[in-house]
Amino acid sequence: MTQQTQASAPSNASAKNPVLEVKELCVSYGKVEALTNASITVGEGQIVTVIGPNGAGKTTMLSAIMGVLGSRGQVAFDGSLEVVPEVERMVARGMTLVPEKRELFGEMSVEDNLVLGAFQRYRMGKRDHAQTLEEVYALFPRLKERRDQHAGTMSGGERQMLAVGRALMAKPKLLMLDEPSLGLAPLIVREIFRIISELRRRGVSILLVEQNARAALQVADYAYVLETGQIAMQGPAHELADDPRVIEAYLGFGGKHQAMLST
Repeated sequence: MTQQTQASAPSNASAKNPVLEVKELCVSYGKVEALTNASITVGEGQIVTVIGPNGAGKTTMLSAIMGVLGSRGQVAFDGSLEVVPEVERMVARGMTLVPEKRELFGEMSVEDNLVLGAFQRYRMGKRDHAQTLEEVYALFPRLKERRDQHAGTMSGGERQMLAVGRALMAKPKLLMLDEPSLGLAPLIVREIFRIISELRRRGVSILLVEQNARAALQVADYAYVLETGQIAMQGPAHELADDPRVIEAYLGFGGKHQAMLST
């Protein structure tokens, strides 16, 4: 069995060319430790998911990796150790985060929001944003249809597509998604996860934090279960989807067959 506790298991040994290696990451809010010795690995071209209940520390983990929160431990990205991760440097090196709240500029147009995603590359002398914009529009035709619409007037699903599209404008090596299905209708959730699969096919590595464990395990290559700030289980996603403990805690009765019916 590959599902083991954090203390005894290597982290995602199937990742041949790691894009992200996190070792013994700890985050505290005052005297309360929200994340304890968390270690995860994301390989090149992999979708890795972190599932777990509310308050487990999933968003905290992403924020610490991105440099939004202070942390202890090691974060190695694209082969280089980040002693103190900082947001601007991580973005410049090819890491992007789509936060749970999406953080769009509601009074700006869809296209202006997208173009802002290429700002860091423009500052670095890259002038390929027009081509990248067309690539994003090809992936999200609905955004092209609404390119002049204010972002604040879009539906929840459209705003999620815009948030992902804006992150893709940075041409990331690693895309981190925080609860992309939150608050969306089932049809839109399926569309979002279809797009996530398509991004992997295009070579984007993805770290996916998701409460919808069923959908996350269906799309991911490797999975971690985070509980009370610690990695409780890990393994290939298809194996965790069949694990009785995961089924009972996160998938409900008959998890595998119910998942098949939900597609």
